[in-house]
Amino acid sequence: MRRAVTFVVGLCLASASLAAPGGVKVAPPPPPYVGAYQPRGVDEIGLWKENDEDERVLATSPMVIRDEALNTYVKGVLCSAVGDDRCKSTRIYILRTPVFNANMSPNGTMRVFTGLLLRMHNEAELAEVLAHEFGHFELRHTLARFKAQRSATDLLSWAAVFAAMSNSYSARSNFDSLQLSVYGRLYRFNRDEERQADVFGIGFLNASKLRPQAAANVWRNSMAEATASASARGLPRPKFDQIAFFATHPPDAEREMTLSALALPEGRTREDGTDRYQRAMATWLPLFLDDQIKLNDFGGSDFLINALAEGGWTASLWLARGDLYRARGNPRDLVNAAEFYTNAVGLNPGLAEAHRGLGLSLLKTGRQSDGQAELARYLQLKPDASDAAMIRMLAPSNGNDR
Repeated sequence: MRRAVTFVVGLCLASASLAAPGGVKVAPPPPPYVGAYQPRGVDEIGLWKENDEDERVLATSPMVIRDEALNTYVKGVLCSAVGDDRCKSTRIYILRTPVFNANMSPNGTMRVFTGLLLRMHNEAELAEVLAHEFGHFELRHTLARFKAQRSATDLLSWAAVFAAMSNSYSARSNFDSLQLSVYGRLYRFNRDEERQADVFGIGFLNASKLRPQAAANVWRNSMAEATASASARGLPRPKFDQIAFFATHPPDAEREMTLSALALPEGRTREDGTDRYQRAMATWLPLFLDDQIKLNDFGGSDFLINALAEGGWTASLWLARGDLYRARGNPRDLVNAAEFYTNAVGLNPGLAEAHRGLGLSLLKTGRQSDGQAELARYLQLKPDASDAAMIRMLAPSNGNDR
């Protein structure tokens, strides 16, 4: 227990040292593992029971991806960061949700969203996010947040009663000020927990075999995506260094600087695990990209596709970019989409969806015969497609589509 307290103090000192000249610039290593944790006290036992019930519902959810290979791989990345002993206490559920997020419950349930997997470029980046969530679990942040919220609501409830009894403008005004102060402290408390989890996560990465400097790239890429998304919508560039009153997390710029400063300098020469990550995600990338495109975030989606293509364009990436431009549907977008689909077909002539997208794009740009030929090819490659009846209406059979 003393070691755990010492480590938490170390987390706070490490966070404070970023602003202190000459302070410690490397996150402390994780404390020795002391065995599986069991809930203590009425509050924590109650939270665990609620989480156990949530997990029972989650286990049968149709949103969960149950592919054994994918789940084993993601669990392995977590274990490589936090160690096999700690890793045994977690159960990972991969949810088909195109959102950049992951979270962990006090009972050891970790939810990893497919939007997160789409945005990671290597094992080191994924390990940082998973270790961060594990930090919330090991530091019992959910319990601390629950107690803080309960104390805050108790205080506000009594203050509301006294303000109502006073029935004066001064009492009402003082209650409003108190309410703002309490809510502000709660959001700051949440942000401080996130900062502690960041330090905890980078500490694990420093002690691992993966390159800890990759952790800062997660938030660097997040800012670049948000900038691209805002630009496509005609909005001003987001302010990544400012804290909103209701913000539950520190600003991305702060997190990028924190993780960069706390990364072990000697770890720069370690591997990222890029090749292993790309192999593990290869079969899932088209599905993840398709879900992302359906979010109707042109700028963000185009940024993600181009970022994934930095290592070289593949048929799947050209297909996704074609789908993205065709979905927006401006005349110039359809011309570009036809080009992207053509590139996809050139790399993989058997990619049925690329022929479908190319055919639809050509039809909309007035190239009727060329478009129908591509749709016929789509039906040859995928005769039992769910949209086969609709496609046959656009490309009447000439006897060669079966």
